[in-house]
Amino acid sequence: MDVRRKEYLEKIKQLRLMDDTFFNSCFDDNIPCMEVVLRAVLGNDRLRVTEVITQQSVPNLYGRAVRFDALATDGETIYDVEIQRSDEGAIPRRARFNSSMIDSREVSKGTLFPDLPETYVIFITEHDVWKREKPLYKVRRTFEDTEEVFDDGAHILYVNGECRSESPLGRLMHDFFCSDPNDMYSDVLAERVRFFKEDEKGVAAMCKVMEELYNEGVAEGTMQGEVRGAETERLKNIKSLIQRMGISAEAAMDALSIAKDEQSKYLALL
Repeated sequence: MDVRRKEYLEKIKQLRLMDDTFFNSCFDDNIPCMEVVLRAVLGNDRLRVTEVITQQSVPNLYGRAVRFDALATDGETIYDVEIQRSDEGAIPRRARFNSSMIDSREVSKGTLFPDLPETYVIFITEHDVWKREKPLYKVRRTFEDTEEVFDDGAHILYVNGECRSESPLGRLMHDFFCSDPNDMYSDVLAERVRFFKEDEKGVAAMCKVMEELYNEGVAEGTMQGEVRGAETERLKNIKSLIQRMGISAEAAMDALSIAKDEQSKYLALL
């Protein structure tokens, strides 16, 4: 077993559903897991999901494309579930952009506006980004003079990952931060997590995902380094590998072919 595979196996033990790569693997095409999440977030135990896809990219001919963490539907409503460990990734205009891109994905030529589906952009955040100590923040457009709801069918929700009470939503957040499936409340989520951590096929699949991410990070860093050669770009690539792969700063710099005599400089900047 090579050194990198050992690192992958150790990293897999530490992974949680709050880690977007692991979330994507666990939820891809998994209706029961998504139902657990949406029922707890929306407070609807009878919600039935009909389809789940993860990491779907939606192109934009006129500008920036988007890649959704997970898209689900109950046959009528569209749900976009995004994992956000960084507060900067959950800013209001990011929610606005995702909401608009869902509409872009759903609208075809000849679609009538009343036929646009209800949409939910749901951010599950590691921290309480709005600092109000609420488990769930619901955002809707309203008229300024009356605060009456402007019913355009678009909903934005922020789930506070720091709130882990005994409520269904609090228990869900507890499970999202568990690395050991035996500590989880939800049997459905625990079974799925256990597959990728303990089952031979599941572990092999996760190792493959991590290897692809590692190679992608190395290739991206090498290409950008050749084009720009800037310290700031190298630093960004080091941080990206550390976050995505859970490896040490030294291992990330080795992967990016940064000379040993330069590594102390970047360590001081991290």
